[in-house]
Amino acid sequence: MEKFVYQSSLAGRIASLIDVGFGTFRGFVRLVLGELAYVGGSLRPFVQIQPERVNRLVFVCLGNINRSAFGHAVAAGLGVRVVSIGLSTTTGAPAFEKAVSTAPVYGADLAGHRATDFTDYRYQPGDLLLAMEVRHAHELVRRGIPAEAVALLGHWSRPHRIHIHDPHQHTDQYFRTCFAIIHSAVINLVDELRRADSPCVKP
Repeated sequence: MEKFVYQSSLAGRIASLIDVGFGTFRGFVRLVLGELAYVGGSLRPFVQIQPERVNRLVFVCLGNINRSAFGHAVAAGLGVRVVSIGLSTTTGAPAFEKAVSTAPVYGADLAGHRATDFTDYRYQPGDLLLAMEVRHAHELVRRGIPAEAVALLGHWSRPHRIHIHDPHQHTDQYFRTCFAIIHSAVINLVDELRRADSPCVKP
């Protein structure tokens, strides 16, 4: 009986750690696979940028109502030329209510955010598209975006998170974890761009 209780307790702790830190077990697995790909060098094209050529940041996720919307708001607050888009969304959709309530913890406001679908976005030379997931980076290239214009935002986060799992419909705790990762990544990336006098940083 004690062994069963211990095992149940251990399983509960692991489930809680995954919930808070990674959203789901799938999110944890995708993070591990992404980090292995990064260490192996196959993601090198998506973690190298040329700051002097970046005129605008374009945050990308699936729905443009959580992750990319928040990244957009943080970058805009730091004085960067920025837009955000979703690979499969409805243009004009508002940010998800949990994203709206979580964003102020990090000094951002999503109340006025409206989503933009990829089909309503026009790539401009100098755009740097910042994907949250490895599969999204590959999808952008498949849709015709130059590979050198695509980067994985999580490369700039501390701790390093090459995969930033979608918080949609997940717990408040994971929403805060996800937004903390994005907040860290945006601050570090913008700092790098600013130090390199990138034209995307407004004077």
